[in-house]
Amino acid sequence: MIIKSVVIIAFILIIISLGSALFHLVNHKNEENSQKTVKSLTFRIALSIVLFIFIFFAVVTGQVKPHGLGVKMHTQDQIQPGQSTQ
Repeated sequence: MIIKSVVIIAFILIIISLGSALFHLVNHKNEENSQKTVKSLTFRIALSIVLFIFIFFAVVTGQVKPHGLGVKMHTQDQIQPGQSTQ
């Protein structure tokens, strides 16, 4: 549950950072707003990289188990034709 909370908070911070960059980009009247846009986008990129590394380590350590279409496709590949699924 704590891992999901961290991921959700990180996504919310990424969206806020994008909104901040958009606001400063639209109000691009001087050099100060340009620097604020760059700082917001740099923060977003850094946060995205940290989130990716966090999710990677969570999967590697077994805290998060992948599920969905990719896992189902891999399990179907392992079953040979003519074999029983039991």
